[in-house]
Amino acid sequence: MRVLMISKALVVGTSQKKLEELAKCPGVELTLVTPPYWLHDDGSKLTLERLYTSGYRIIETPMRFNGRYHLHYYPELGKIMREVRPDIVHIDEEPYNFATYHATRLAVKHKARPLFFAFQNLYREYPLPFRQMELYNYKHATTALAGNQDAADVLRRKGYKGSLHIIRQFGIDPSIYQRTLPPREHKASEPFLLGYVGRLVEAKGLPTLIEALPKLPDYCQVVFVGVGPMREVLEKQAAELGIAERVTFKGSLPSYEIPRAMQEIDVHVLPSLSRPNWAEQFGRVLIEAMACETPVIGSSSGEIPLVLGDAGLVFKEGDADALSACVRRLLDDPALYKDLAKRGRQRVLENYTQEQIAKQTSDVYQEMLTTPV
Repeated sequence: MRVLMISKALVVGTSQKKLEELAKCPGVELTLVTPPYWLHDDGSKLTLERLYTSGYRIIETPMRFNGRYHLHYYPELGKIMREVRPDIVHIDEEPYNFATYHATRLAVKHKARPLFFAFQNLYREYPLPFRQMELYNYKHATTALAGNQDAADVLRRKGYKGSLHIIRQFGIDPSIYQRTLPPREHKASEPFLLGYVGRLVEAKGLPTLIEALPKLPDYCQVVFVGVGPMREVLEKQAAELGIAERVTFKGSLPSYEIPRAMQEIDVHVLPSLSRPNWAEQFGRVLIEAMACETPVIGSSSGEIPLVLGDAGLVFKEGDADALSACVRRLLDDPALYKDLAKRGRQRVLENYTQEQIAKQTSDVYQEMLTTPV
């Protein structure tokens, strides 16, 4: 089967490992369409990394309205479909986006079977014309993928009646995300590093991490790896609390350096804070840290408790006292620290590998081939 996947998320090199695994599945002839870069709404830029490219083809093509989540699309996509002649068009976008509508119309025109991916885990009504595009995609999709149960429930509530599968968007490759440095063992003379890897944006609840720091021993420090509009806010907050010397900003790193960054911290914290229109949809950095045997602490926002299971600590979102209590548990109980490190990697191996997700996706493709165009 010829599969055309359309995804801006796959400009990230380590995520491309899923495509190598997918290309290994029997009968899959895979082509990826992706832009040369993606502009986040905070102004940061992700440039296409070509890290894991074996077994499938990458078509790098211009994107119109780059950075506009709801409006972007690929003007050369019709030409690409005529060349590739796909049996399946896998659109790695929400159903209310124009990119999904544009690709679905082209798929219908070329008698291919389209599918879309949904991660929106809160019910939201979209105005015209987005609601019209959403309904068109519901009607013409052969199947849909949801990144979590809440997203699947939202699709049903909004009127999608077609075939539906719950599959994570991306897992990790445990041969990439693994511990290659000696295990972290805190000594009294060394800092205990609380790390956060990701975009510095309001939804991630990062002020809670700064607020928790004065409640912890002086040897506890925070390391932020990433860029975003919250940096100045966090710097000001740390200065006002008199802890600026305990907070470090390392900027962004290419994706292939993230595994080492995860190993160089003592615990990874994801303090996401729900909003009326958003709750944490997954928290990929959690499984990256877990795979590297770095213990994780996450807030109660959205999917985080379900992702962690019994392999991490969860605190009430926005509660700095509860977060500091979790950190103190790890400081006071080395056995718990080591146990969470082991349990974290085991949970990833059992649930969140790229190989598992690729196999599940391939099974969906096989099912789609039996559905009439």
